[in-house]
Amino acid sequence: MTGRVVLALAGAGVLVVPCVAPTYHVLLMLPFMAYGVALLGLNLLFGYTGLVSFGHALFIGIGAYTGAFLTSKFGVRSLEAILVASAVLGALVAAPVAALCVRYVKIYFGMLTLAFGMVFYTFVLKFYRVTGGDEGTPYLRPSLLGFGLEEIPKTDYLIGPYYYYSLVVLALAAAVMWRVVHSPFGLCLKTIRDNPAKAETLGISVRRYRWYAFMISAVYASAGGALLGAPIGNVDPTLAYWTHSGNLVFMTLLGGFASFFGPLVGAFAFIYLEDALKSLAPSFWRLIFGAILAAIVIFAPGGLLGLVRRARPLGVSRA
Repeated sequence: MTGRVVLALAGAGVLVVPCVAPTYHVLLMLPFMAYGVALLGLNLLFGYTGLVSFGHALFIGIGAYTGAFLTSKFGVRSLEAILVASAVLGALVAAPVAALCVRYVKIYFGMLTLAFGMVFYTFVLKFYRVTGGDEGTPYLRPSLLGFGLEEIPKTDYLIGPYYYYSLVVLALAAAVMWRVVHSPFGLCLKTIRDNPAKAETLGISVRRYRWYAFMISAVYASAGGALLGAPIGNVDPTLAYWTHSGNLVFMTLLGGFASFFGPLVGAFAFIYLEDALKSLAPSFWRLIFGAILAAIVIFAPGGLLGLVRRARPLGVSRA
């Protein structure tokens, strides 16, 4: 079965989920699509540029808080305006952060991003009068394409219009990112990832291209945060905490950062596996999750899609 056929089947499956799946499982698809947008950006930095960020929850938080402030304090209910404002604010914050972080690589880059993420977390936690502190800020129901939809019950709104709106945003984000990674710019990022010194000799400005990748990644993460906040209804500092950044990296590893769609598979598996483990083993689910991550790193460093790719030649040889 070709990749295009699998992608078409997956797309058709996601389209019919609200019609065939229980409401609870449809609601779980909303964070999957929000994280999917953010992870497409993170993987541009991780999988294609070779830089691991441990502070990307900073931009998830920026997007979520932007939506919360616009809806609850400024009366802006248009989700299109919220997405644009989140992306712009994410880019403005990312510009100086990226300029400093891309001067370093490997663990130093990761630690710097973690430090900036914790600075933002401390800000939203301590500035209670502005952000609501640990109580958070309400994220009121946004309008979609100019339609308020206030008369629809919240659950029906989320599993209907908001679900398909999020799906369209994810599809558009994936299409744009596909063009980015398969463009000459994407090839330059891969060259930088594989051999920065060679890239420099070819005339590629390594720091500048890393800065571009960081900026695009931050814009995607901020847009994902804006999508993530609406179903929650209340944005609090935990969205910017370092463990949330760890979850993003975990999703990318789980699906496979070497593949374009790997992070999306990882987000889907993470959300549903976390939900199942919390139900089956509420006291030990983190322990089990850690064991799964260790097993993937040791036995399947290419993630879930890496396992599929490894198994495919075996099936062909038997046929």
